[in-house]
Parts: sequence; C-alpha cells; structure tokens
Amino acid sequence: MPLKKILSSVFIILAFIKLYSQNTYVFFGSFNRDKTTEGIYVYELDTIKGKLSKVTSVKGILNPSFLTLSPNGKYVFACTESKTKNAGSVSSFAFNPMDKKLTFINSQKSGGENPVYVTAHQNGKWLINGNYTEGSVSVYPVLENGSIQPAVQNFQFLEGSINPGRQERSHIHSTVFSPNFDYIFLPDLGADKIRSYHFENEKHKPLSPAEPPFTQAVLGSGPRHLTFHPNGKYAYCIEEMGGAVSVYGYDKGRLAPIQRIDTHSEKFKEDFESSDVHISPDGLFLYASNRGVENNIAIFSIQNDGKLKTVGYQPTKGKHPRVFAIDETGKFVIVTNAQSGDAFVFRRNAETGLLKKVGKRVKIKAVSSVQIRRY
Repeated sequence: MPLKKILSSVFIILAFIKLYSQNTYVFFGSFNRDKTTEGIYVYELDTIKGKLSKVTSVKGILNPSFLTLSPNGKYVFACTESKTKNAGSVSSFAFNPMDKKLTFINSQKSGGENPVYVTAHQNGKWLINGNYTEGSVSVYPVLENGSIQPAVQNFQFLEGSINPGRQERSHIHSTVFSPNFDYIFLPDLGADKIRSYHFENEKHKPLSPAEPPFTQAVLGSGPRHLTFHPNGKYAYCIEEMGGAVSVYGYDKGRLAPIQRIDTHSEKFKEDFESSDVHISPDGLFLYASNRGVENNIAIFSIQNDGKLKTVGYQPTKGKHPRVFAIDETGKFVIVTNAQSGDAFVFRRNAETGLLKKVGKRVKIKAVSSVQIRRY
C-alpha cells in the first residue's frame, strides 16, 4: 500500500479515536460559599489518556454540593444552598453536549435545611431529595423540559441514636432507588436506620411506608450512602461513623444482613469518616472512600455470595475525598477532595481492581461531588 494511503488511514483512525475520547463529560459540584464565584464545573474526559479539560462553569448558585443527572443526560440536578442556615433548595440545569453549555432552569425549596443528596427516577419524571440537618425527604415531579415542580411529599424524621454529639436527631444522608425503582432507601446517619418506602410511579404522591419501614444498622455506625450490586441481589451501605461497609441480601424491598467489614486498615482505630461507595460496572469490585486521617479509597473484591474481601487501599492524593464516581466503562475512577480542593483521575485495572493515578491534578475550590456521563 502506498505511504500516502497508509498515512491517510492513520489520520482517519486517529480522528475517530479523538472523537470517541471527547464525548465523555464530567460534572463537579462544590461548596462555593458565594454566588458570584463558580459553583458547578463541566470537564471533558479524554478516555484514552485520562486527562480532564475544562468546558464550562456556572455562577449565580450557592453551594451546589451534590449533583445527579437525568436518565437521558439532558439535565443536571443539584442540591443547592447546602450548609446555608435557614435555607436549602434543589435546582435544575440543562446541558447541551453540542454547544457544551450548562443553563439554569429553576429551583424549588428543599423542604428542610442542608440538602445533601438528590436522585432521579429512571423515567425522568421524579426527583427525591434528602435533607441532612433536619432529617427529611422531599419528592418532586419533573417536567419533560427539566423543570422541577413544587414538592408533593415531605417526610420529617425526629429520632436520633446513641451518640449525642452526632446523632441528636435524624440525619438523612442519601436517597437511593432499588434496582427495579419500586422502592427508595434512605440511610439515616442520625438514627442508625436505613429507612425504606414503596414507590408507585403513577400516583400523585408516590411514596408510602414499606414493610418493614426500616432496617436497623449497628448503633453508632452512622449509615451514609448505599449502592446495589448490578445483579440486584445485594446492597452495600457505607457507615460514616463506624468506618465499615455493611452487606445485605436484597429481595422485594427487604434488606437482610450478610456481612460487616471495615473500610480502614488495622492501623486506624478511631475517628472514622467513611463517605462514599460504588461498585464497578462488571460487579467484581467495590470501592469505598475514607476521609479524615486516611484520605484513601478502600478496594474490595466481591465474592459470589456478595461478601467482600479486602484488596488494598489507594491514597486519593488530597484531603477529604467526599464523593467519587466510576465511568460507565469501568475504566476510570474520579475522586473529589473537598478540603484540598482538587480532583484526580485514576485508571482502574479490571483484573485486580487496583487504581493508578493518570493525568494531572485538577484544582477546584471545595469540590464536593462528581458525575460522569458519555454522550
């Protein structure tokens, strides 16, 4: 084959690689503390090199501390006015991957102080928000244009648990749908319970108490975030105060305890600040973040019976890894370090589960959450 044709073919292949590698977007939320500064950031992820390149950002919104995406990727929903006294809201933004713009749509009151976690139903018509400080949950209809409507339900919880400094009352820390989206689970750090509600999509008020209405966690453990295995048979709850992951069997709205395993190595005995938990798309590995003195990601292999086996620990290269995310291919893990104000990309070894830093440090002040989406 003539050299000219060979070079032409190479250029075409490289063009396709570049096109493929530049359609994955990464959305970062933060505690910006000031509406005049950037709050939400959008980056492109080079899926060949693992490099992040800034695309756009949004000002005019206060403390967009946690983000989630609509199922079709058109909208970004954020917990806003988090850690703002006597305030709290949830906000909607439209994202257009063609012009790479993020545009504010509207906001609604969160129904409680300090919203910390928001999740969307698979049909895109519902949004459920959890408020930490006042221990409550709000349910919102969402229109086809991404506009959040006023809440149709709000549930307030009061009881606390055994730690008077941290558990004086209920503190809802996440809102997680079941694999079939027919139940919602609410880890309550303040009450040491994983609350559960039945979700009926066609009703005007879709939530009703499940049976049983909660699963009791270990007292003083502080359940925080929950994730389900891709096979739908197991659930994993990370406990902020206990520094552990509790493993549950799952069936028709019920959680049955299987195992509880530390997220920290033996050299750490106290002051746990475990935060986030995710499973690789292949269902073979679980990752859990530790803040505080550890600042690492604990890595576990998932056995056939759902139980976990410790593989190792990966330092996050910063302080206070609050939230992290795994891309849909399972190739990359992106970690946000809130205190050091930076984010890092790690390449994941699909066989061992281990992580290796790639790319450069991305500096984002008080970065607190991340979502990844390929368009």
